[in-house]
Amino acid sequence: MVALVMITFFWGGIAIAQNGDAPATDGSAGLLLSEAVMCEDIETYAPVNRAVVFATGIGQVVCFTAFENIPEQMFIYHSWFRGDELITTKRLTLKPPKWGTHSKILLRQADIGPWRVEVHDQQENIITTLRFSITE
Repeated sequence: MVALVMITFFWGGIAIAQNGDAPATDGSAGLLLSEAVMCEDIETYAPVNRAVVFATGIGQVVCFTAFENIPEQMFIYHSWFRGDELITTKRLTLKPPKWGTHSKILLRQADIGPWRVEVHDQQENIITTLRFSITE
């Protein structure tokens, strides 16, 4: 099974770890996805080495999403699929007025192949899908 690590932070501000204990809401009206990328890491609140093909030797793959016009604290989800198999879903917190968040998988040889991350809201509406591949 793929190990998954999740970190959430304020986009453009001080890093704040989130544990997902905030209450869920349904107020996603006006929510705007401003950035969604796959990358090798996050440094200074920004994606590093954006790509669509990643070698297992880099050790991890990160899905970064940033939102604007967040009306109230809410959750989004990163659902990681290898092929058509759901590997894991991570619940990530968004806070007004703008917020960036990411989740990542740690890579193994068994992870080689096509992947995708579906980013969806609390009502399971897919906001975007990011496709990428893992190679040796």
